Amino acid sequence: MTQTITSSTLKPHIELRPFASLGAANHGWLDAHHHFSFAEYHDPDRTTWGALRVWNDDRIAANTGFPPHGHRDMEIVTYVTKGAISHKDSLGNAGRTEAGDVQVMSAGTGIQHSEFNLEDEETRLFQIWIMPDRRGHAPSWGARPFPKDSRAGQFVPLASGITGDVDVLTINANARVLGATVAAGETIRYALTPERHAYLVPATGRVRIGDVEANARDGVAMTGLTEIVVTALEDAELVLVDAA
Repeated sequence: MTQTITSSTLKPHIELRPFASLGAANHGWLDAHHHFSFAEYHDPDRTTWGALRVWNDDRIAANTGFPPHGHRDMEIVTYVTKGAISHKDSLGNAGRTEAGDVQVMSAGTGIQHSEFNLEDEETRLFQIWIMPDRRGHAPSWGARPFPKDSRAGQFVPLASGITGDVDVLTINANARVLGATVAAGETIRYALTPERHAYLVPATGRVRIGDVEANARDGVAMTGLTEIVVTALEDAELVLVDAA
C-alpha cells in the first residue's frame, strides 16, 4: 500500500549543524567552511536541502580572490558579512558589494566571473547556491545595498524568485534569501509551509530555535514547520534561505 505524503504527515525537523562539524579547506588566502558537500568535501547526508545546494562560509584575505572561472545553471547569492567583494564577469558587469549587502549571479547558460577582495582587510561572506527552476536561463548579475535598519526585528527578503516579493534582487528559483538583525532577548517569527526547506545561519550572535541553540556560523536545517520562532540570546545578524 502506498502512503500519500501530505503536510499533515510531515514531522517538524530542526537540526543543528555546528560550525565545527562543517567541511573545511584552508588555502591560505581563502579559509572556507562548507555547510554542504563541495569540492573535495563530501558528506552523503549533506548534499542538498531542498533546492539549496551550497552554503560556503568564506574568509578571503586582503588583496586576494577568485580568478576568472565559469558556472552554469545555478543561482549564486553572495551575502557579505565583513569587508567587501568586487565582481567582474564576461557580460561586462562590474561592482563592489559591502558588508550587509547582497549580489546575485544567475549562471544560466554560462558565465565567467571573478570575485576579489580589493580591500586592506579580510572579507567574510556567505556564498549560497540555489538550484534554478529550470535549466537554460539567460545569465545575469545584479547587486544592491539594503537599508540595514529595515531588517531590525524582522526577516526581510533580499533575493527572491517567489511571486509577490518586491524590492528584492531576482533569482530564477522557488526560493528566497532573507536577512534579519535581532536584539538580545527579542523574538522574531517567519511563516512557511511544512513542505518547504529552511536553512538559517547566524552571521553573528547566538539564537534559540525550539530546543536548539545556535552560535555564530552554525547552521540550522528545518522542515515540517509552519512557523520558525527565533529568540536572540545575544545581539544577532541572521541569514535565512526558504526553498522548495
